[in-house]
Amino acid sequence: MRDRQWVNKRKKMIVLGSIFLFLLVFIISFFLGKFPITSGEFFRAILNKIIPLEQTWSSQVETILFKIRFPRIVMAAVIGGGISVAGATYQALFQNPMISQDILGASQGAAFGAAIGLFFAFTYEQVIALSFIFGLLAVGAVLLLSKFLRTDSVLNMVLIGMMVGSLFSSAVSFLKLVGDPTNTLPAITYWLMGSLSSIKMQNVVFAAPLILVGMIPIFLLRWRLNVLSLGEEEAQSLGVNSRVLRVILIMAATLITASAVSVSGLIGWVGLVVPHFSRLLVGNDYRYSIPVTALLGGTFLLFVDDFSRLISTSEIPIGILTSFIGAPIFLLLIAKNNRSSRE
Repeated sequence: MRDRQWVNKRKKMIVLGSIFLFLLVFIISFFLGKFPITSGEFFRAILNKIIPLEQTWSSQVETILFKIRFPRIVMAAVIGGGISVAGATYQALFQNPMISQDILGASQGAAFGAAIGLFFAFTYEQVIALSFIFGLLAVGAVLLLSKFLRTDSVLNMVLIGMMVGSLFSSAVSFLKLVGDPTNTLPAITYWLMGSLSSIKMQNVVFAAPLILVGMIPIFLLRWRLNVLSLGEEEAQSLGVNSRVLRVILIMAATLITASAVSVSGLIGWVGLVVPHFSRLLVGNDYRYSIPVTALLGGTFLLFVDDFSRLISTSEIPIGILTSFIGAPIFLLLIAKNNRSSRE
């Protein structure tokens, strides 16, 4: 009994530590960039939004702080936390730690929607809308095909998702092939690399609420993920309707993924690596691992985005950096898990 209390206390301390780390990186991110902002200017400008103060900072500071860095930092935190939670949810549903948030084709569908918008030179807002719609349609197609084929098998659903994702990826490649090599091809290629450089306040207003709405049912139902991990028969014997629960969680994770990809492009490895790291800290109890995953995911993407802004004069797309950083970390986690299993 004492051991269990100590373990739960340790997990709660890790959650608190994750909150502190997230807030620390979140605040520090406002000071990082090509244009320096002092701590005094930052706190006075923030306080001025609550209590009107005499303006002792330049209008340039306020513009950079609230129109450039604020939406970008908020979106990095929300996207990082969202796609990490979506990845952890899919890993729990399909009982496979090698699955990420794009396993059912949401990312590939969103990429195709954005590619169509860029191919026909639509406005930025229209590109985002098309990306979001096609991301939802891709997973909807997977669920419809699963129902049409009358299969409840997790493996079959994953295979259908891979097939649908492959079709959308092929369609994107075709658009790149026939697109204008001067304008269209670079635009599609750059978007597929993933970036937060174009994030504006209207993107935050559009995507952040959708991502948070998708995260709410996952947080409320996270204890049932523990039951699902026991298997279909065990879950049903405990009174959990696994089929309905799976559909609800898939829809929530899809909403998160489609919303994130529509404004940031393809950002890989976050939804695969971060859930592994959170399980390493708090174990497989989703009551704790889901909150820790959200906090660490937001922290990780904030850190990578800060790095992308500072590493060179021309900004490096964040999708490239998440792959460079995420892949070695993932290999280290696999090696550690293999070493632990042998012991």
